[in-house]
Amino acid sequence: MKKISRVSFIFTFCLIVVMMIQPITAAADVPYRTFSQNGYGELIETQTAYTPYQTLVQIGDTRLNAPRDMKVGDDGNLYIADTANKRVVVSDRKGNLIRTFGEGVLEDPRGLFVTAEGDVYIADYGVQGQDGFVVQFDKEGKEVVRYGRPDSLLYGGKTVPYRPVKIAVNEGGTMYIISDGNTNGIIQITPNDGGQFLGYFGTNTSVATFMQIFQRFLYGDNASGISIMPAAASNLTIDDSGLVYTLTGGDDQEIPIKKLNIAGVNMMTTDLAPSDGVCITVGQYENVLVATQTGRIFEYNKEGSLLFVFGGKDNGEYRIGLFNEISAIDVDTEDKIYVLDSVSGEIQIFKQTEFTEKVHESLVLYQRGQYTASKEPLNEVIMMNSLFDYANLAMGQATYQEGNYEEAMRYYRLAKDTEGYSNAYWEVRNVWLRDNLFISLLIIVLVVAAWILLKKADKKWKIYDPIRKALKPVRETKTYQRLMYGKYFMRHPIDACYEVKRHGMQSYLTAFILTLIFTIIMVVNKYFSGFVVKTARDGRYEIPTDFVTVFGLIIVMSAVTYLICAINDGEGTMKNILNGYVYALTPYLIIQPCLFIFGLVVTYNEIFVIEFGNIAMLTWIVILVFLSIKEINNYSVKETFKVIGLTIFATFIFALMAFIMYVLVAQVWEFITAIYGEAVSRIVGN
Repeated sequence: MKKISRVSFIFTFCLIVVMMIQPITAAADVPYRTFSQNGYGELIETQTAYTPYQTLVQIGDTRLNAPRDMKVGDDGNLYIADTANKRVVVSDRKGNLIRTFGEGVLEDPRGLFVTAEGDVYIADYGVQGQDGFVVQFDKEGKEVVRYGRPDSLLYGGKTVPYRPVKIAVNEGGTMYIISDGNTNGIIQITPNDGGQFLGYFGTNTSVATFMQIFQRFLYGDNASGISIMPAAASNLTIDDSGLVYTLTGGDDQEIPIKKLNIAGVNMMTTDLAPSDGVCITVGQYENVLVATQTGRIFEYNKEGSLLFVFGGKDNGEYRIGLFNEISAIDVDTEDKIYVLDSVSGEIQIFKQTEFTEKVHESLVLYQRGQYTASKEPLNEVIMMNSLFDYANLAMGQATYQEGNYEEAMRYYRLAKDTEGYSNAYWEVRNVWLRDNLFISLLIIVLVVAAWILLKKADKKWKIYDPIRKALKPVRETKTYQRLMYGKYFMRHPIDACYEVKRHGMQSYLTAFILTLIFTIIMVVNKYFSGFVVKTARDGRYEIPTDFVTVFGLIIVMSAVTYLICAINDGEGTMKNILNGYVYALTPYLIIQPCLFIFGLVVTYNEIFVIEFGNIAMLTWIVILVFLSIKEINNYSVKETFKVIGLTIFATFIFALMAFIMYVLVAQVWEFITAIYGEAVSRIVGN
């Protein structure tokens, strides 16, 4: 017994020693979810991209008071516009105070920029009732020069406000200034001659809303008070290449994020851009980060593809990673993100996860043209998350650049990128045609020649007579004749409608079979067509719903049309109208299979053929539907339009009522199941 106790003691002691030598780390869950954009332009949840690393509650021994801007300088220090304290605070990245400056000089510093040489430019809003100004300090914090209101007539006179709130400076010293209330654009000032006004840059467009147009029309000459002004940019930054990035929030008519070249032309397109952005910065991979009023942080690549969305609003629990009101964001050389909260006066620091490191590694390699090298980190990203469509897209582009077009097609399809898939398939198809063109042409010639020879042989020796004799009983049945009647209906709809109405070329069985064929063709085309022309998502099938929808729509349309025609002295029966609708769909039964086959081998260069075929087919069907209603009911053109309009309206009302009934039944069922569950739980509890 003592031996066992001794062994237990030794084992426990060793375990404690191991635990002390090898510390146990616990991964705390972040208080927010991270999202990315899939190939359909939707936000989907993904791995955590950034985790809260550190919070700078104060700088040195003092706290920031309503800070409005912050930059990470090339020296690695933090430069903060401590607005309410009317100064600039400089600290290291651990929160140790280095120096302050601007006391007694600054009035309301709201914007800040640090050059590569260490000069600090401050956009000062100024005191109430007076113009603001821009102050340049050297790296020691001494005032160098102050730039007041531009005296150029091009600026717009005294009525145009000069209240600097944000500033960016290029390598040549030219300042880009956002002035509060100035909608003319970003102010450009060169340091020459104490500050020379160059003009406005990156002016947003003014788009009139429908209500503004209506008000101007209504008030006429008295509509001078209804102004249509462009939205002003709210924040900006500049990268090492001199490209200016602007942020415009609160206007759905304006592009929220712009990447402007020297001519002011936007070079960036974003699919999912926030309309409530408040600050913007650029990372070392030309990745763009935008923070919003709701505490969200958006990260894009240089082309504008969304990489990540994370963060959120603090609900009073003061959890790290959430914000009260973001006023500035920046990135250091280690890819740590610094976010300034103006309400709490704190700076939260985020570090990237291993997943994000691989994304950034592949990003920089690909942008440098090192496509083969970028594949290794991309593969690791895909192994971590195969649904991260940016990695699939980048892998498709990398393999395409290598000339591995079949592999590129696979990745482009995973990324839902039809344009890239089309380009890769174009190359694959060219290779196939180059290798098989002669054989393909030979087969086509042989098939055509065989068809001509067999046709002549049948004409001379009747070689197909045994087949005709075997099929004669089937072809003479009324059902077969009705099924094949659609071809005649397509070419001679007026005569065909008379046959439908007077000579029995209609039946419910025929309508059912043709509708079934129509639905099968539609389902095959929807789910199995070529990727370039496919409308349904890969892997998502709703075939029962499709069948119910098609059959239900045709039955409801036929019934509604019959009822309206009966009220308006129409001569058609329910069976006549139903068959008229079904026969009118014959162009789809003939043309769509051809378009389906062509769609399997089409690229974007030939897709106009598909589009033209669809337009021609739809036009043909609409004409046949119109003529069938007109001729079967013996209407005039005016009466036919009236009946069609009433049919569409009545069908919409029927669909609305069906939806309401569905919602009510669902709610009643949910209520019954809730009561049943409660009763069962009480019985079991007792």
